Parts: sequence; structure tokens; C-alpha cells
Amino acid sequence: MEPENSLPRVSMREIAARLGVSHVTVSMALRDNPRVSLATREKIKKAAEEWGYRRDPLLSALATYRKSKTTTTIHSVVAWINAWERPDELRGYKEFDSYWKGASQAAEKFGYRLEEFRIDKTMTTFRLHRIFQTRGIRGILLPPHGPYQPAWEDFPWSDYSVARFGRSLKHPAAHLVTADQLTNTFVAVEKMIERGYKRIGLITFETDLDPRGPHFTAGFLSARALLHDVDALPMFCIKEPVTAETIDSFRAWMAEQKPDALLSTVEQKILLQKAGYRVPEDVAVAVTSVLDGGADSGMDQHPEEIGRVGFLLLNSLLNDSARGIPTIFRQILVQGSWVDGKSLPDRRRPS
Repeated sequence: MEPENSLPRVSMREIAARLGVSHVTVSMALRDNPRVSLATREKIKKAAEEWGYRRDPLLSALATYRKSKTTTTIHSVVAWINAWERPDELRGYKEFDSYWKGASQAAEKFGYRLEEFRIDKTMTTFRLHRIFQTRGIRGILLPPHGPYQPAWEDFPWSDYSVARFGRSLKHPAAHLVTADQLTNTFVAVEKMIERGYKRIGLITFETDLDPRGPHFTAGFLSARALLHDVDALPMFCIKEPVTAETIDSFRAWMAEQKPDALLSTVEQKILLQKAGYRVPEDVAVAVTSVLDGGADSGMDQHPEEIGRVGFLLLNSLLNDSARGIPTIFRQILVQGSWVDGKSLPDRRRPS
């Protein structure tokens, strides 16, 4: 039974009739479709708000169901901005290439195409903005940029819905989707202990110590509580680029700490080889990413799922006409799974 003060639902057709436009125009305006002029969009959205228009959740669910049962027509583009100094390197990382695949597949399901745009000397941020405006592109996905911090502070982010992958980009501070690095690292140490290892050391980059960056170190420090105090080893932090001095420091650290296993957030094969250690004969190794870590034991971060969720986040922002840098920051974390491999043999005694 409806409350006495409830009002009849205002439909899009009623809004269209009152404003003298088609219901298709109203529908497109409420979805912020650039094919409707900005002035008309604002007029329709303001009227809809004043007249109490609300989307019918059952009709929205029905529309989504019908769309899932038909071949989707691509009607718009979502931008993937690549500002790496050497752009081809970005998707050379298997994790990041999987982000692209997951996001691209999800985009197609909703009628979008993911398209890469590279910023270089010929493609300035100003020119990129003009292209986006001309083509009606309203959504932007930002992949990780690692040490590359693009100079795009003057880009008009307020005109776009934006989502990013990972925490490496310091600007813009858009909503993000990333691997649950803290939990993943904790799980990795837990699994290594279960497999009979006691003295576990972490190899990571110095930049990972930034609390605003990756959370691998926080996960490792939490997991050390599972070890006896005598086995709680300090981390070995690498400063890029890796030099002969780095190799000597690593040898000294290994000799002093005597780890029986290493958990690494970096591609550590060359470091171990140059230092003269064999895997797993001399030391067992697990990694926080079995795709890019150079070992087959460790965590699968499910990067395609991260890519898919990244697009779903962006799609929600597009549907809500949420643009620019948010005042309330949102993070979505995707938890990984442990993978057994040859680089970390199981040392447990058979029962």
C-alpha cells in the first residue's frame, strides 16, 4: 500500500510532452548523450529533477536483460590514455595487457569500444581534448604509469568521467580499481609458511614504501606476525636502476639474513642470477604477480577481472553523469589467488 502523500511516477514521455521534445531526446539527455546539445541536456535534467522523475528499477533491469540477449551495437568510444615515454612498453606487461582485455570485453558488452590514445609531442593534452569533444568521448580509463608521471595537470578532467587502475598515478586522483595488494601479500606469506618455509624475506622497490603507493609492504609487515621473532626478516629494498652496488648489497643482505624463501614484488630473476643464486636450489621464490614476476609460484592477481571491474566503475560514473575529480575518493579492490609452482617447492613432510 502506497503512503498517502506519494505522487504518481513521472515518466519520460510526460517530461517530453511538457517540454515539447521527443521521449528519445529526454532519454538521451538523462544519459548525458553528447548528441543532445548541452543546453538541452541541462534543461531536461533540471526539469526532471523538479518534477520528481526517478528511473524505474524494474524497467532498467528489463532493459539490461534485453540488451544481454541481443547483439550489442557499438555506439560510443571509451578512451584508454597511454602517456608512457615508450608507449609500446605499457601492454608489454602481461598484467596491464590483461587490464586492457578485461576492460575491452566489458565495454563491448555495454555498447562501447575501448580505444587507445597516446600522448606524445604531436598529441598534446589540448589536442586530445579537442578530439574527445569532436567524437563525443566522455569516459576515460587511465592505466598504470609506473615511474612515468604525465604532465597533464591542465587537462580539463571536469568534462569527463574518469577511472584509473592502480595507485601509481599521482594525478588525477580519480576513483580507482586495483589488486588487493595488502591481502594478497598476507596470503602469499601465509601460503609460504604452510609449505614449510620459516625465514621469508621481501624484495621490493624503494618506491613501494610510499603509503600512497602499492600496499605490498603493509601486507608483508602484517604477515610477519605469523612468524617467530627470530625469523621476521627485514625487507630488501631496491632503488632503480639496479647497479653493481645493488647486487653487492643484495649478496650482503642474503648472507646476513639467510632467508629460506623470498617473496618478491619485482621481476627478480636477473638480480638473483647476477648475485649467484639458483632458484629453487639455493633459495625458493614466490612473487606477487605470477604473470610478470619471473616465477611460477605466488599470486594470480586476476588482472582481467580488474580490467572488467574498471570499466564497470567507469560505466556507473557515465550513467550517473559523474564527472571530474571526486571529492569523496573511491577504491575497489580485487583479491587474488595463490598459485603453486616449481619456484617454491612444498617442503612439508608427508603425513
